[in-house]
Amino acid sequence: MKYLDNLEVAEHTSFFIMGAVVADDGPSGVKAPDGGWGWAVLFGCFIITGFSYAFPKAVSVFFKELIREFGIGYSDTAWISSILLAMLYGTGPLCSVCVNRFGCRPVMLVGGLFASMGMVIASFCTSIVQIYLTAGVITGLGLALNFQPSLIMLNRYFDKRRPLANGLSAAGSPVFLCALSPLGQILQHEYGWRGGFLILGGMLLNCCVCGALMRPLEPPKKAEATKEPAEKKVKKKLLDFSVFKDSGFVIYTLAASIMVLGLFVPPVFVVSYAKDLGYQDTKAAFLLTILGFIDIFARPICGMVAGLKWVRPRCVYLFSFAMIFNGFTDLMGSMSVDYGGLVVFCIFFGISYGMVGALQFEVLMAIVGTQKFSSAIGLVLLAEAMAVLIGPPSAGKLLDATGRYMFVFIIAGIEVTTSALVLALGNFFCIKKKSEEPHTKEEAAEREELNKCENKTPEDAKVDSIEVEQFLKDEPEKNGEVVTNPETCV
Repeated sequence: MKYLDNLEVAEHTSFFIMGAVVADDGPSGVKAPDGGWGWAVLFGCFIITGFSYAFPKAVSVFFKELIREFGIGYSDTAWISSILLAMLYGTGPLCSVCVNRFGCRPVMLVGGLFASMGMVIASFCTSIVQIYLTAGVITGLGLALNFQPSLIMLNRYFDKRRPLANGLSAAGSPVFLCALSPLGQILQHEYGWRGGFLILGGMLLNCCVCGALMRPLEPPKKAEATKEPAEKKVKKKLLDFSVFKDSGFVIYTLAASIMVLGLFVPPVFVVSYAKDLGYQDTKAAFLLTILGFIDIFARPICGMVAGLKWVRPRCVYLFSFAMIFNGFTDLMGSMSVDYGGLVVFCIFFGISYGMVGALQFEVLMAIVGTQKFSSAIGLVLLAEAMAVLIGPPSAGKLLDATGRYMFVFIIAGIEVTTSALVLALGNFFCIKKKSEEPHTKEEAAEREELNKCENKTPEDAKVDSIEVEQFLKDEPEKNGEVVTNPETCV
């Protein structure tokens, strides 16, 4: 639950590009179908996104049982979600290499097996360290090997409808969060944490089914000939560290890293918070369902608002506002003393988190441009992975030391608010002026590409040239005369 992220995320067409670290080595000569089998691919991507982002949060409903079983503290159990999130964020380059070498479908099938195997083995573990390695590392790697290739396939199958496809795919995160959290609570009550892990491991085998849906598009012969050079170019971009020369990118990376320290902390601890206040387990888990339900609507609505003509040039400030809103919500949530207060907190946290998820990668693209976005997103995610590995466990340590959730929420709110100030002030002094010109160039380049796409195909051009030749033969040159037949009249 902690990683209520997202990416996702489409939260923003950008969030879903979360896996944009991955090189797209697909056949460039194949036109995106924008439908047909693409809807099956979209369905698979929806499932994968749901598992990838909701699963780490849903697992947190088992934390209380793990604490009793192994005699550990909150900070120890929080490492499970942290490792899952860090694996999803930090393995982008590894996923790139695998996809470029073996293709999307095989990588996703292996990833599905890894994700399932990790949870199944975890159900037999006898120490928390073993759970870190199985449910954390192995399952996290499996989800990462599914998530990023699924985004690549979605982008190959959709072009004109890509924003819609990304938005629908991103909705998988909150939808699955609403379903998996209560399900996890039921499984824990009926079968214990071991039985729950075993059943969830079986459910993760559905990732293999989704991987089987990712049918590769057939490339034309000419595209095959140019495939190798294209791959080489992509590899260079993946290793392109020149984005660090852009002060705007550095400021964004710093702000995002600070934000992630606190962003995922409240969802990790809100269920335990409710339990400590004396509420039933199912009632406590329902808080995540509320949060996820609000998030479902917050993401697309914020995306539509961000696309408005007046708002889009000021997206950085809207993103800063979303972070301040989120941080302020955490600070108010720290004062909750009953279930009603936690419900109000989850409603506003869902709105603010959906806004953050919808805007974070859109803002990054505006700063670095489309050409360097794939490299930039990989580096940002790596930085965020390090922060995410520290955030929730540190909050758990604070909880163990103080015994009060209030301080956990206050620190999280301060961290997110600080990141908003870093980004807003950095944008005002460094990013704004530098980003305007590249943004204009980008738009010009995109318009050029659109114009090229609208040009006639080679066959059309051939037909036109034949007609012109025939016309010239039929109408010999007449010196000094203007032929005014209907075909030549303006």
